[in-house]
Amino acid sequence: MNCKVEKSKLSGHVTCPPNKSYSHRAIFLASLAGNNSKIDNVLFSADTIATIEACKNFGAEIEQKNTSIIVKKPIKIDKIVPEIDAKNSGTTIRIASGIASLFSKPITLTGDSSLQKRPMQPLLDALESIGAKCSSTNGMPPIRITGKILGGDVSIPGNFSSQFISALLICAPLTERGINLTIEGNLVSKPYLDATIATMRNFGVSVQTLIPYKKYHITPQIYKASEFTVPMDFSSLALLLSAAILNGDEVTIHGKMGNLPQGDEAFIDIIEQMGVKIIIKEDQMTIESTEKLDGGKFDLSNSPDILPPLAILALKAKNPIEIINVKHARLKETDRILILARELKKLGMHIQEKEDGLILEPPKELHGALLNSENDHRLFMAFCIAGMYIGNCIVTDHESVAVSYPDFISEINKLGGKILQ
Repeated sequence: MNCKVEKSKLSGHVTCPPNKSYSHRAIFLASLAGNNSKIDNVLFSADTIATIEACKNFGAEIEQKNTSIIVKKPIKIDKIVPEIDAKNSGTTIRIASGIASLFSKPITLTGDSSLQKRPMQPLLDALESIGAKCSSTNGMPPIRITGKILGGDVSIPGNFSSQFISALLICAPLTERGINLTIEGNLVSKPYLDATIATMRNFGVSVQTLIPYKKYHITPQIYKASEFTVPMDFSSLALLLSAAILNGDEVTIHGKMGNLPQGDEAFIDIIEQMGVKIIIKEDQMTIESTEKLDGGKFDLSNSPDILPPLAILALKAKNPIEIINVKHARLKETDRILILARELKKLGMHIQEKEDGLILEPPKELHGALLNSENDHRLFMAFCIAGMYIGNCIVTDHESVAVSYPDFISEINKLGGKILQ
């Protein structure tokens, strides 16, 4: 369904949702540990619910209590597993594929029409090199995996997705031999790999770093019962900050920042470079924006999810914004580079689409338009924020926010937003 978005002025208090990436990782690792492992401040969204259901299908016994989950019994490696449906979640299907390779009986993994267009072949090749048998649909889901992998030496390209490497790391300690992992080429989204290693450490498993982002050694180990608190999500925070910069009047954002690695924290440095003043006090932040933002050249190789909120800031910039080294954003739920260029041009912006990014010129005249988010949650939210700045916009596919920020529309409207369903 579509939303009509009118020019809006935002003020008040909003709480940033929990981190989606850490929720995924903690759910999988707690499900491998079991024994009443507890995760607090879980993000319950379409993607993370897909991960919970995947773990249940793998045999874990999971109980939800308010914003927490407790894993009473762990994944059963000898279980006959029904089909794993990851819905729209790339993280779910990729980490679940690593876990599926630990089972000796075949497991089929699939997802919705969008997920069935996302690449899996590099991970399948890596799993086959250590003993799995894999089949796919032209390298994409549905896929079928038969283990059991034994471990050993494995290499994988780093330029597609860090999720492939996270999948290998998570299953590595449960192999007979452990894994010596080599990452070929330049790794994208490095902080997500750091997030995986940090969460594994919380559940009692150590990863030996031989060469950072190149070579890792993981010995056979056992995941131990633990407690884990999910920090706020800097990907969602970036969208809230963009909303406050473009449309805000005394907006205060609450959330526990924590000390776990998050690549999207770079957004704070970026907007400060563009002339925004951020006041951080304990677990809240407010911003003081300027009438016009500076531009700049920004490398998003480690933080592709902040591409949409950064791109829309060009609406208020006095100098060009150039975004580079984010080619892997074309392999997300959609080709985000292509769609941002195509749709923001409708608003009157001059944009140069490059293979690995965008150059966005300061707009001379803006006007409302119909913006097609292609059912991509981050694009929908970014387009709504842009629409509140310009007015008279329609944005498609509001259902997509269920993936990462189910309360986005209601929370923004509480601040004074005019996103009408």
